[in-house]
Amino acid sequence: MLIHSASQLLTLSGGPQRGKALGTLNIIEDGAVLIRGEKIAAVGKSADLRRAYPDETALDASGCVVLPGFVDPHTHIIWAGDRAAEFEMKMGGMHYLDILAAGGGIISTVRRTRQASLETLLDETRPRLARMFAHGTTTLEAKTGYGLQTESELKLLAALLALDAEGPWEIAPTFLGAHAVAPEYKDNPQAYTDLVCSEMLPAVHEWWQAHHAPSSMVHLPFVDVFCENKAFDLAQSRQILTRARDLGFPLKIHADEFDNLGGASLAVELGAASADHLVKTSQTDIDALGRSDTVAVSLPCTPFGLAESEYTPAKKIIEAGGILALATDCNPGTTWNESMQFVIALACRAMKLTPAQAIAAATINSAHAIRRADRIGSIEPGKQADLLVLDVPDYRHLGYRYGTNLVRQVVKRGRVYSVDGNALPA
Repeated sequence: MLIHSASQLLTLSGGPQRGKALGTLNIIEDGAVLIRGEKIAAVGKSADLRRAYPDETALDASGCVVLPGFVDPHTHIIWAGDRAAEFEMKMGGMHYLDILAAGGGIISTVRRTRQASLETLLDETRPRLARMFAHGTTTLEAKTGYGLQTESELKLLAALLALDAEGPWEIAPTFLGAHAVAPEYKDNPQAYTDLVCSEMLPAVHEWWQAHHAPSSMVHLPFVDVFCENKAFDLAQSRQILTRARDLGFPLKIHADEFDNLGGASLAVELGAASADHLVKTSQTDIDALGRSDTVAVSLPCTPFGLAESEYTPAKKIIEAGGILALATDCNPGTTWNESMQFVIALACRAMKLTPAQAIAAATINSAHAIRRADRIGSIEPGKQADLLVLDVPDYRHLGYRYGTNLVRQVVKRGRVYSVDGNALPA
């Protein structure tokens, strides 16, 4: 298939973008993309590719922007139930960590998720994935973490494998048994930390090896930990991530959402793929990120969802030479949002990113945050054909507009899916 006549073809070529290089879109005007099977075969001017491939099945993108599919590198997409009542409590002035300490927050979702069957989890999650895909997310990271016991966490991993196999979306799984202290251990968080290390991590490793993950998941899932007051302190986070690393798992960390405990520097020290949230991050931690390959993943919808005013210090991360990415953090408590388009718009306003910077942070850099930038996140020959056709003539409409869906078509692994407004893929 030849997609041609794009008003702007945003290739994002050249790999992950550090520091002040963020926002290098490498635009081809009147651009075209040749797709062979699931891969991109050629990129260039429409006139050149149409002359070289005159008999190719064509998709006319006249008046449209074509860019890589969005990669959402931080989601909690799989859960049961909702927490609408808690939203009202938060808007009434109650702090999220106080709700968590009182048995609400994550723990309330844990109760419902433990009780849910695998079929229920699939049925409730599938529409969220469809909305993500219709709004342009072709690949996403998805965490467990609403089980907080070995059996329930493995059930969530099984659900993620099943949903990835269904497609058309592509899922990078993360084990987050250390999302919160399990309610059975609320008075002894160290005992739960020890359980994660001695029982859960080895069980996940053994289960994963035995369950013949699809070809897109040949590597072990990421292991993540919520490094925060009233969750896991720095020593406990180190204990969990070190044990995971010793077992061969790649690492991630939730850090500095509410307090600066040093989680970002720990992530750098242990070679984690990313450190996520990063609202209260110190200059020392920012400098460490800037010297490393650990991606700084900002989740602007989380402070927005909590009606807070402080966001990731994106400009400082850029100045330090860091690799900045964006994600939804889609979850039932703080930010139920499936649209990376809204994340881009919010990042432009709250974090003062340009549209070009936000787009790079939502594509090639977010692909690097899940260590898949070698095959997704940009439009280059040899990469997977994951593209978006936007029904706008200029890329700056991303960021400028919000609350609507600009996607006309989604291309995933070379297959075209049509999107009608906010409808699901047809």
